[in-house]
Amino acid sequence: MNENIKIAVIGLGYVGLPLARLFATKFPVVGFDINAARVEELKKGHDSTLEVEGEILKAVLVNSIYEFKKQPTLELAGSADENDAIPNAAETSGLFVTRDLGDISDCNYYIITVPTPIDKNNRPDLTPLYKSSESVAKVLKKGDIVIYESTVYPGVTEDECVPVLEKHSGLTLNEDFFVGYSPERINPGDKEHTVEKILKVTAGSTPEIGKRVDDLYKEVITAGTHLAPTIKVAEAAKVIENSQRDINIAFVNELAKIFNIMDIDTNDVLEAAGTKWNFLPFRPGLVGGHCIGVDPYYLAQKAQELGYHPEIILAGRRMNDSMGKYVASEVVKLMLQNELKVKGANILVLGITFKENCPDVRNTKVVDVVKELQSYGTNITIYDPLANPAEVDHEYGLQTTNQLPQEKFDAIVLTVAHKEFMELKWDALKNEGAIFYDVKGVFKNVEGKL
Repeated sequence: MNENIKIAVIGLGYVGLPLARLFATKFPVVGFDINAARVEELKKGHDSTLEVEGEILKAVLVNSIYEFKKQPTLELAGSADENDAIPNAAETSGLFVTRDLGDISDCNYYIITVPTPIDKNNRPDLTPLYKSSESVAKVLKKGDIVIYESTVYPGVTEDECVPVLEKHSGLTLNEDFFVGYSPERINPGDKEHTVEKILKVTAGSTPEIGKRVDDLYKEVITAGTHLAPTIKVAEAAKVIENSQRDINIAFVNELAKIFNIMDIDTNDVLEAAGTKWNFLPFRPGLVGGHCIGVDPYYLAQKAQELGYHPEIILAGRRMNDSMGKYVASEVVKLMLQNELKVKGANILVLGITFKENCPDVRNTKVVDVVKELQSYGTNITIYDPLANPAEVDHEYGLQTTNQLPQEKFDAIVLTVAHKEFMELKWDALKNEGAIFYDVKGVFKNVEGKL
């Protein structure tokens, strides 16, 4: 294989931007997003998700789409001559960000990285995939390859997305255009396991296209790739990765409840058990975010459509979805044991994001803790130095602050272990007799922990 490569990345969020930046070190890349504010901040070299540092982003940005049109495109080494040298990346690579669909019309690889959320009834919502597929179809040409990275249940790419591509392009799969699948493995906030350092699963709509997709990712993924035999296998592999983690965390969450009744420190138990070489190091906690708290529902939904009720998967989801209310009830119980008035109490919640050292608030289960505490008539102050207050207000109707409050509180609940929280002077924030509840189990000698 020997072809000119120009890549369009559709969706410039937590998944799309790091991938576009990485590909842009070797190829001409156009990053497309419908969010005008997002496109404008990226053009200025700023990433509010904190996944790509400003200097790294600025190093690959180009100011005009015409810079690509006047440059030679990069040829990907393939079966024609595996020893062909790759041209100078500085002459052929870069990232242009846009919200103009016409700017991606001359690309030949379209990588779709939009979110796959669930609705209020925990059913998969494929709307972002449908809309992005429709957009790509408007510029799709013969010979183009569309690669999906979004996490889905097996069959979505070929049974749901391909018909949209065919309908709006007038082209036929595996005759005029082709599709691939390479599930994202982005870990938001992780500066060690970045996209190029995580092995990538790949697949294609034909064996030949699978090889081309695999070759494309091999150019930038230093950790290597794994070519799956079919797209459905790759889809299934991704969705069970997070389902497996979800079930394991549900198990230790149940252990935490049991050991709490027994007045045993769960973390001490897990530390002791972890001395065995094959013990899995999971910890109890709130399970939210864009993957672990969502993906199992995709697999469960498809299984139920086929007449199978997935008991273990859904049991794990029920356990983890219940933890917000459980934490709130434990905080209230501890306050009562310390003879603190609950109704009207002032409670400080530390952290609203779904994980530490990351501004991502998607599907955060801290919201469940807050709303349950509010149901007892308490006054909640949420302090998170990383979360965007406007985004939290828009998504959840909750008020947050990026500044440490100066008043004192009757209870402090650590829900997210941001590094900024590790050095706080708790006594300066506590009223007399106030309690501290540590959801993350990172502190010793506190009044309560999960």
